[in-house]
Amino acid sequence: MEPQQRSPLLEVKGNIELKRPLVKVASRLPLPGSRRKRGPDQMEDALEPEKKRTRGLGTTTKIATSRPRAPVLTTVPPTQGQTAAPKVPKKTGPRCSTAVATVLKNQKPGPAVPAQKPGTAAAPPMVGGKKPGKRPAWDLKGQLCDLNAELKCCRERTQMLAQENQQLRDQLREAQQQATALGAERRVLEEELVRVRTQAEQGQQELGNLSARVLELEERLGTQEGLVQELQKEQLGLQEERRGLAARLEEQERRLQGSEAALLGSQAEVASLQQKTAAQEALLAERDERLHGLEMERRRLHNQLQELKGNIRVFCRVRPVLPGESTPPPGFLLFPPGPGGPSDPPTRLSLSRSDERRGTLSGAPAPTTRHDFSFDRVFPPGSGQDEVFEEISMLVQSALDGYPVCIFAYGQTGSGKTFTMEGGPGGDTQMEGLIPRALRHLFSVAQELSGQGWTYSFVASYVEIYNETVRDLLATGTRKGQAGECEIRRAGPGSEELTVTNARYVPVSCEKEVEALLHLAHQNRAVARTAQNERSSRSHSVFQLQISGEHTGRGLQCGAPLSLVDLAGSERLDPGLALGPGERERLRETQAINSSLSTLGLVIMALSNKESHVPYRNSKLTYLLQNSLGGSAKMLMFVNISPLEENVSESLNSLRFASKVNQCVIGTAQANRK
Repeated sequence: MEPQQRSPLLEVKGNIELKRPLVKVASRLPLPGSRRKRGPDQMEDALEPEKKRTRGLGTTTKIATSRPRAPVLTTVPPTQGQTAAPKVPKKTGPRCSTAVATVLKNQKPGPAVPAQKPGTAAAPPMVGGKKPGKRPAWDLKGQLCDLNAELKCCRERTQMLAQENQQLRDQLREAQQQATALGAERRVLEEELVRVRTQAEQGQQELGNLSARVLELEERLGTQEGLVQELQKEQLGLQEERRGLAARLEEQERRLQGSEAALLGSQAEVASLQQKTAAQEALLAERDERLHGLEMERRRLHNQLQELKGNIRVFCRVRPVLPGESTPPPGFLLFPPGPGGPSDPPTRLSLSRSDERRGTLSGAPAPTTRHDFSFDRVFPPGSGQDEVFEEISMLVQSALDGYPVCIFAYGQTGSGKTFTMEGGPGGDTQMEGLIPRALRHLFSVAQELSGQGWTYSFVASYVEIYNETVRDLLATGTRKGQAGECEIRRAGPGSEELTVTNARYVPVSCEKEVEALLHLAHQNRAVARTAQNERSSRSHSVFQLQISGEHTGRGLQCGAPLSLVDLAGSERLDPGLALGPGERERLRETQAINSSLSTLGLVIMALSNKESHVPYRNSKLTYLLQNSLGGSAKMLMFVNISPLEENVSESLNSLRFASKVNQCVIGTAQANRK
């Protein structure tokens, strides 16, 4: 196995601990600056004292030849544990001289050689262990021999010094190489030391972070241990719950198996039901088509029935005697039974009247004149509001089918026209008039027809015609009572529909909205006191409901107006009446009322006679209602009369006018369909 390589940092630590001399030698190496300052010839300057010493020795020998010869230098043998100094080459640089000095300093000193004093000759060598004596001056040969011996010694010494110098040079070279290697190693070790210190600092910092992290983790560990304990408790509970759920799961699986078996049976049943459903849908479509055909047939037959009854029908209604009024004499009003017997609703009315002028001339009691009238239906005083509406409900249904319908209430003041149309006060449902009942009936039937694909919308307006001026009874705020702004105009170029400008047209969909409109109109209507009534309506009120129906599935549309008109009182003028300021105003009102009623009669007669010109524009009332009076419309007139004997004259006039209207036949009505 290869020996484990030691890190440079550990090697440096080992060198420091062992105090190797190699580091000491490296520490004494000259700095690069000293190398630059010293020249290449300084090595010889270091050896110059040796040369001077040799010269001094020669000179001394020449001068003092009488002294005994002795060796100038003695070679110092190397001590144990030291190596011989290598030879040092000549002319080394300042680095070599410094290294030689360092090596010589590190070597242990040998036995000291006593130096000669300058000016004395070297002692001659001892012969036989004795010191030779001084040669005489005349013994030149002896002196020469001595000099030769001394020269030989010097040469030996020089050779020895040269060898030592060469050894020192070699040693110096090795020391330089070692110093270079140590310097490189030193730099590497310093870099390693810096890196190790940096790592140590990072390690310390990381150690601090890890310590903080350890503390944090210890806290979290404590928390986690608490959570673990809680989770263990929860796990125990969940295990119990799991066992319970497992038991429930087994039960559910058993039930599921049973459900799957039931599902298979249900799927088979569903397939069978789907087949039946398809058959039912086909049958339903067939029935829907048949129902639509039946609905169209119903409308046709319904219209045919109304035509058979007459497109212009007249009903007579006699109001009951009110508290405080005188009871009429027996036989004043009679209601003969209908054509079918007592169970058949009455259609005739007999009014008895005594002729006082004939009785006065003859002196005998005035004979009684009997006036018989026949109408489509007669309602005695005991007839209720529900009975009256039941008779006209089929006519209201015609408006929903797309036929224009107009219903009048005609009669003298106080005969019950407004009660018939609007009903009595107090909000009693039994006392409701034709307007609220008709709209309730329309809303109900429209809801039923929605199941057949029909969608209906209703828009209501309520105006009055006072002295041939149109006023909006639904106006509120600053527009209330402003009659001059309302005019009757065509809805558009080429359109037959008439509208009242600046009048409110309110969409309605429920009975509450209709009640609010009737209450507002009742407050705005023009009334005054007359001789016949304490509070008499002095204008014609016209309630119009525009009905629009659509069947999107079949692309059918229908629309028609329903007009419910409460006419003003039809009193004749008394030519002998004294006219004051108030009476003049009543006179103008009565003239305007009678004029419009006369125009209404003329329009009905012109329609009945199929005349080319119908005078609709002679009155604002007939002009507004011309789309509800023509041949494509259905019209019904209620003639209301008073049961009092004192009003017999006005009652006869009303009955005669109604009889003329009842004799008119307009023609076949046509539905307004698109």
